[in-house]
Amino acid sequence: MSEEKKKKEEDAQLIALAGFLHETYSDSIHSILLDDDPSKLHLPLVIEFAKLMDFDPEFAGKLYSCPGEYLPFLDKAAKRVKDAMLEELGDLKDAVRKKKPVRVRIDVSGSPLEFPEASPSIGKVRANHMRKLITLKGTVIRSGGVKMIEYERDYMCRKCQHSFTVRPELEAGNRINLPALCPSKSSRGCGSASFQSVEGSTICRDYQEIKIQENVQLLGVGSIPRSMPVILMDDLVDSIKPGDDVIITGILSAKWSHDIKDVRCNLDPMLLANYVRRTNELKSDIDIPVETEEEFKHFWEEYRLTPLKGRNFILEGICPQIFGLFTVKLAVALTLIGGVQHVDASGTKVRGEPHMLLVGDPGSTSAASLPFLFAPPSTPSCTKARGNRLFCKPEFWGTGKSQFLKFAAKLSNRSVITTGLGSTSAGLTVTAVKDGGEWMLEAGALVLADGGLCCIDEFDSMREHDRTTIHEAMEQQTISIAKAGLVTTLSTRTTVFGATNPKGKYDPDQSLSVNTTLSGPLLSRFDIVLVLLDTQNTAWDKIVSAHILKENFDEKKDKANASDAKWMLPKLRRYINYVKRFKPVLTKEAERVISSYYQLQRKSGTHNAARTTVRMLESLIRLAQAHARLMFSNEVKQLDAIAAILCIESSTTTSPIVDIVGDALHSNFTDNPDKEYKTQEKEILKKLGLIEDSP
Repeated sequence: MSEEKKKKEEDAQLIALAGFLHETYSDSIHSILLDDDPSKLHLPLVIEFAKLMDFDPEFAGKLYSCPGEYLPFLDKAAKRVKDAMLEELGDLKDAVRKKKPVRVRIDVSGSPLEFPEASPSIGKVRANHMRKLITLKGTVIRSGGVKMIEYERDYMCRKCQHSFTVRPELEAGNRINLPALCPSKSSRGCGSASFQSVEGSTICRDYQEIKIQENVQLLGVGSIPRSMPVILMDDLVDSIKPGDDVIITGILSAKWSHDIKDVRCNLDPMLLANYVRRTNELKSDIDIPVETEEEFKHFWEEYRLTPLKGRNFILEGICPQIFGLFTVKLAVALTLIGGVQHVDASGTKVRGEPHMLLVGDPGSTSAASLPFLFAPPSTPSCTKARGNRLFCKPEFWGTGKSQFLKFAAKLSNRSVITTGLGSTSAGLTVTAVKDGGEWMLEAGALVLADGGLCCIDEFDSMREHDRTTIHEAMEQQTISIAKAGLVTTLSTRTTVFGATNPKGKYDPDQSLSVNTTLSGPLLSRFDIVLVLLDTQNTAWDKIVSAHILKENFDEKKDKANASDAKWMLPKLRRYINYVKRFKPVLTKEAERVISSYYQLQRKSGTHNAARTTVRMLESLIRLAQAHARLMFSNEVKQLDAIAAILCIESSTTTSPIVDIVGDALHSNFTDNPDKEYKTQEKEILKKLGLIEDSP
């Protein structure tokens, strides 16, 4: 009686679920039936857990706690609805009858399953999550090949002819274990242990193993990112590749580790994926409240008459612990914002992401980089050593390159920081690793930074053949791999931000390629190359020392007014992500200025042949578009073109035609930038021969 009652309850539940699917997702099922694309071998039906919870909270709770038992209910209900709709199609019935079974996928977005209890970080997955429906976020670092797995097979008892279905155990390495005795439910019982497989009863499914790793940006300092293997089946197979940011909903299971002699066997956690969502495309669309958007618009309304003053106010929030360095801060902002990717009719892509290289001269130490040798005990930037003497931490030595790198990584939503000494070509691109007898691809730094920022410190410490591997990644934004029989192309739409030191003392008479030992082809791929020469400048040292002393002795006062004085890091991040939505278009005035400057550089007898190529023209366009975005505009005006020229002029890879920029290290924020711009504009237009045409 209990069995019959249970069956009736199951049937009632199935009818109720079928009614829910028919009422809520009939359009989706109808489109699945009429989809005649032969490349789609599997047809997923994505349902929202929040809607299911509104319909039947009790079933939704059971689905969360025992998904292995209750997910098949949804698949059966979807099949029932599909069959009912198939009958309604009439003449089209034969055309769509061969469709594969519909797989139900659970989307937990906007539901209680997004809370930390059901959506833990990979490092916080524990035994109490076992067999439950959980959601994990991470980056795909390894991707295996697509295989076929034997999902189920029918066996028949040789004695009583009873047939039963057996499925492989994923925990035991996809091994099929037959029952000890015949599972026949006859009154007398069979008791036989001899079975034979039923011919033609084997059902196979597509199968792929990947590995995801915690997002490095969400970890605390000193934490090691944890990883977890994930099993994809059917339509989920081959849907993601190394470097993708994903949100995966699935059932937490475990499998026995490989048998190794004299090593204890452990259960390693793994996730049986039910639904996969890529978040690469969502990176630029960070949730920005309407109030913040209005605040940005109001900010630019205030600075409508003095736009450059408003721009400089934003730039002051970049790396505020470093005094001055206006040119570097502007270059960092333009690099992070980037231009617009252009795709022509033939499908050729011109990248929109600029690259930047900072070259520091470590020959001597200036007041900007070494504030003082003795400081009061309350100074956070100093460390006590050898009695009462205080020495500044190493991060304040040099010219502040690493400080800019770290701050830029914080501003970007997706960033990877690495150093040249510990980076090989495989570590930067892709590594082929052998796991369980199978070769798999493991993503390197450039692939993991796809859609974000890759910071490479100590660029000069990299070996020559390791540096050449990033040529394709920087210009074509792809990495072509042919390792261990795996031939593929991975996407690397990343901005490269490098920092390097010259070999010994920087020699202004030699070219940059000689000073840094970087090849011409590699240097030409960087849009901005800033050389921070630490020359003797008494006036500058006096200004900087006064600023640092004021910072330390008015610490409490500064903290109170910090929010009013500068934009803080969260606001800067939101602003940079918001302005990336703009798609600036070049105006005639901007085109004329950029074209004239490029032609003048080509005619110059002292120009750098490795740098003054078409790439320089593309760099000018990218930087002008980035400046237009920074100025909250959808048009690249003459002002943006001149700002891009001033950035290029600051770079020692080009011959300074305008020669009004000055040293990047000693550049400072001016009191009246709009007035100064008028002077610079007149000077540049005169040099370009456009002064008579200027308004």
